[in-house]
Amino acid sequence: MAAENDGPDRNLPATPRKLQKAREDGQVVRSRDLGHFGAIAAGGAVLVGFAPQIVGWLHDLVAEALRFDRIASTEPTVMVERLADMGGKLLWIVIPMGFAVGLVAVAGGMLIGGWTWSFKPLQPKFSKLNPITGLPRMFSKQQFVDALKACFLALVLGIVGALYLKSNIETFGGVIALPLPAALQQVGHTVLGGLLMLLLALALFAAVDAPWQRYMHATRLKMSHRDVKQEHKEVEGNAEVKAKIKVRMREMSRRRMLAAVPHADLVVMNPTHYAVALKYDDAKMAAPRVVAKGADLLAMSIRDTAKTSKVPVLQAPVLARALYAHAEIDREIPAALFAAVAQVLAYVYQLRAALAGHSPMPGELPELNVPAELDPHNKTENAE
Repeated sequence: MAAENDGPDRNLPATPRKLQKAREDGQVVRSRDLGHFGAIAAGGAVLVGFAPQIVGWLHDLVAEALRFDRIASTEPTVMVERLADMGGKLLWIVIPMGFAVGLVAVAGGMLIGGWTWSFKPLQPKFSKLNPITGLPRMFSKQQFVDALKACFLALVLGIVGALYLKSNIETFGGVIALPLPAALQQVGHTVLGGLLMLLLALALFAAVDAPWQRYMHATRLKMSHRDVKQEHKEVEGNAEVKAKIKVRMREMSRRRMLAAVPHADLVVMNPTHYAVALKYDDAKMAAPRVVAKGADLLAMSIRDTAKTSKVPVLQAPVLARALYAHAEIDREIPAALFAAVAQVLAYVYQLRAALAGHSPMPGELPELNVPAELDPHNKTENAE
């Protein structure tokens, strides 16, 4: 892991997606020194807060333990029962303190990294059993810093403890001459003073270790430009593949539209830019429907297909632009264009009847009733 993430090109901070994946894998910021400080501080707080009760319990427990009779000293079973009874009473003191210490230790661990629930760190990884692949992890920068920090912490705590014991050696020696209640009280005060000294040293280490662990966690998760691009491709999709898919979809749509043109009733064109093919079946449709539309080269293809299939092609620039801008393929035309399209369809039907010899040839296509606001060219002119 260290060798993998220490590359010179990994100089970009981790993205939110990578941070989330790392959290799901159980990789979060944790500070052992902060947990140790919290655990010892919680234990000290419990001792101080319940000191009178604890001293009273210890006094009664020691007094009972030192009370012997002939039966207890000659019958092993009685001695075992007494030991079990005293051990149970002692557990009532130790278990609540241990629970409080453990709870604070867990809370201290989550303080900088937050809560996460993952079984992935517990899954066996046989690759870690390979000593060859494990050597880089053993001599990584992280392991070196952790080992150096642990040694320094042990040295500091040892020095603090040794100096405190040296300065209070006479106090501990004088406890023997005191009555039991006074001896317990004296030992409690002395131990509390040493505990405060150790807590001060642990607090200094925790204040340094917590930011350091944040820094090391961010360093391990750094990404290169290539990693960021690869993640973007995974999230958004490969741009080249998406472009090819769009081209393929446009080609399929183009073929489908051209295949529908021979079945259209007419094609309305703006001579060179727009073409819209319309179909109307009064038995099945409530209004004319657009079966194909296109601009520029696609418009020319629609026109050529329509002429080859003998579908009427009418030059109606304003209507062609309005249909192209506001009508969707395989959808009915907008209601505002019903009148104009009805005029065109009536003209086409008259033309077909004339070609079949059933009626005289119609004149020029009448002026179409196309609302000005539906003409995109008219909007452009008004905007200018």
